[in-house]
Amino acid sequence: MSSRLIAVLAGCGAVVVGVVVGLLLVAPSGSDPAAPSSAAPPSWPGSSRPVPVDPDVAAVEVVGKAIAAAIVNHDATAFGKLTCVQQSSADLAALKRKWEAAGKVSATIPGPPTVGGESATVTVHVEGAGGQKDTPFPLKKRDGKWCVP
Repeated sequence: MSSRLIAVLAGCGAVVVGVVVGLLLVAPSGSDPAAPSSAAPPSWPGSSRPVPVDPDVAAVEVVGKAIAAAIVNHDATAFGKLTCVQQSSADLAALKRKWEAAGKVSATIPGPPTVGGESATVTVHVEGAGGQKDTPFPLKKRDGKWCVP
């Protein structure tokens, strides 16, 4: 395996671990992962924020909203489509189980993303019964598309 591929895989794994740890911090203690979820659609910041003019900023914001929706809906498959490197079925299934164990959460994008060249960061604010957490998601532009490395 090339060192670049190993680095990309390690980075992707670190992002997934960070998401899981963040969600575990907001998971209510004693939550029942088998309980049916009635996830409400994510609430987005109000329309008082100006529409981004820069197409990259707008695209990064769309990816951020998709990340938030995947978290709220416990949809690891949707999150996997946002990553730069294809995730294994086992990794996505594990992520889904952890999100479901966290119970009902809400997720918002509290502010505009930061974009610099081929890199960006979008912060996702997650709230659940166990608390709240802001998680910055790094993004990279690959082949004209923004993705989670």
